[in-house]
Amino acid sequence: MSDISVDGCPIWAPFVGFTGVMFALVFANGGAAYGTAKAGMGIGAMGVMHPQLVMRNIIPVVMAGVLGIYGLIVSVILLGSISAPQSGVTVYSAFTSFAHLAAGMACGLSGLAAGMAIGIVGDAGVRAVGQQEKLFVGMILILIFAEALGLYGLIVALILSQQTYSCD
Repeated sequence: MSDISVDGCPIWAPFVGFTGVMFALVFANGGAAYGTAKAGMGIGAMGVMHPQLVMRNIIPVVMAGVLGIYGLIVSVILLGSISAPQSGVTVYSAFTSFAHLAAGMACGLSGLAAGMAIGIVGDAGVRAVGQQEKLFVGMILILIFAEALGLYGLIVALILSQQTYSCD
């Protein structure tokens, strides 16, 4: 019986925790990839007519890349908290595993949403800046608010990752 569950610590709990790691990494990097690709298309289109503005307008790509770092940070923190079974008994609780799943989902899905926002704003913004350079500050402000969505997910994920229940 000790192979299955001990006081709220089922054998499947690490699977749920690792699923949280996967959510954080995959979805945050998916948002970063989308944001990079979409903003990169705008930079390429704008750069044909105004190549001198390419380096100035690379900011959306950098901001999208930060979202992947958020996912990496949460994944490493969660991985460090997941413990392997000892002598056939799981010491990683269901409560902790679901807290880690929620942390991964908070970081990953907010990173995905932020990446989509950064990509769309970056694409339209750099094309608009190519036509009217006075729009640059407005584009940066909108990008900052879009990046904040991913930061909110990171903060919530860090708080959730600290919620634990230890099996004795």
